[in-house]
Amino acid sequence: MYLAVLGREPELSNAELEALFGKIKPFSSNLSLFNSQTTPDINRLGGSLKLAKKLSEKPLDFLSKTEGKITLGISDYSKNASKKSASSEAMKLKKILTRHDKSVRVVMGDSAVLPTATSLHNGLSGKNPKKCELIKVENDWFRVIGIQDIDAYSRRDQGRPKRDAKVGMLPPKLAQILINLCGPLPEGSTILDPFCGTGVLLQEALLMGYSAYGTDMSERMIEYSKRNLGWLQKLENGRLEGFRSAAARGEAPAAHGDGPAGRGPKNDHFQVSTNKRARRESTFLLSVGDATNFQWKNIDAVACESYLGKPMSNTPSEIILKEQKQECGNIVLGFLKNLAPQIKKDTPVVIAIPAWLRENGSYSRLEILDQISDMRYNVNNKSREGLFYYREGQIVARDIIILRKV
Repeated sequence: MYLAVLGREPELSNAELEALFGKIKPFSSNLSLFNSQTTPDINRLGGSLKLAKKLSEKPLDFLSKTEGKITLGISDYSKNASKKSASSEAMKLKKILTRHDKSVRVVMGDSAVLPTATSLHNGLSGKNPKKCELIKVENDWFRVIGIQDIDAYSRRDQGRPKRDAKVGMLPPKLAQILINLCGPLPEGSTILDPFCGTGVLLQEALLMGYSAYGTDMSERMIEYSKRNLGWLQKLENGRLEGFRSAAARGEAPAAHGDGPAGRGPKNDHFQVSTNKRARRESTFLLSVGDATNFQWKNIDAVACESYLGKPMSNTPSEIILKEQKQECGNIVLGFLKNLAPQIKKDTPVVIAIPAWLRENGSYSRLEILDQISDMRYNVNNKSREGLFYYREGQIVARDIIILRKV
C-alpha cells in the first residue's frame, strides 16, 4: 500500500494516480492511498510531492534495525496533528533509540509536516537507509520512499536556453501529468504533441522513456525545441545517450504532410537511448506543421497544451472573451477533427485548453465537449466536471480534457 502526498491541485493529482494505478482511496484533501504491482517512481509523477510505503512493523522496530547515525523526520497528517504532536513523536523515538546506543538527529519543521524542500535537502527520500522520514496518519505509519525533486524541475523549467512567454510556458510538472493522464503506456510508446512550442512536453516524454513526436506551425518554435532538447542532453549528463540529428548521421530526415510541413529541411529527427541495459531506444521527431491539417504516423498517445489565446493581465470583457473562445475553439476542434481518422481505437488524447477568469472568481470554459463527442471521441467524466491547473489570480487557466478514440 502506498501513500501519495498531493500537490497544489489535488483533484488533478488524484486523476493522475487513478489513470496509472486504478482505484485510489483519498485519505484527506492532500493524501491518497493506492496499490501498485511495482514501486512507483516519484520522478515520473508531476502531481505528487512525496510517496510513502506503509510500514509492516512499528516505527521503533523499523528504526532499531538501522546501523549507524540516524537522521529522522516526522510528518503527522492526523486530523488533530500539530507541530507539537509531530515533535513529540520524533523526540519519543529518539529518546528510546538513544537508550539503546543509537545516535539520532531529528529534522524539525515549522508545522506538523515537513515541507518538501526540507525533506529533500536533508536527504530523507528513502535512498539512504540512515536518513528517514516517517509519515503518521492517525494510527498508520508510512516510510517516505520518494520526494519530488523540485530543484530538478526548476532547472528544466528556468534553465532552458529558449523560452517564450508570449506562447505560454508549460510547467514540466504539468507536462508529466498530461502524459500520465493517458494511462499506463508501454516503454517506447510514441507520444504526439501537435502544439509543441518550446518542447517542454517532448523533453518530459523522453525522460520518462517514451518516444516523442512534436509539430508546431511556427518554424521558430521547432528551432527552439531542437535547441532545448540539445541543452537537456547536456543537463542530464549523458542520461539521454546517442542524441544526434539525422543529418549528423548522414540520413535524410523524415517528412510527413503537405506544404510547409512536408519540406525535408524543416524536419529534424533525433535518436535517443533511454535504457542502455535493455538496448531500447526512444526517438524524437520534429516537424513544422499546422495541427488542423497535418498528417502524422504511428501515434500511440496524444498529450498536449493547445493555443491558450492572447496573454492577459486583466479579466477580459465579454466581447474579447467571445472572440478568444471562437479563435481557440476553432483550433482545438480543427485539430481533433483532423486527428480522429489518423489514430486507432482506444488511443488516449489528453489536451489542456484555455479557461478564462471572470469577475466572480469562476472560470469560463470552452463549451466544446458535446462537439468532441460527435467526432467519435469518448469524453472522460472528469473532463465534464473540470480538471483545472492554475495559480491564484491567473487570468487564463488550463482546463484539461481526457479523451479516447472510439
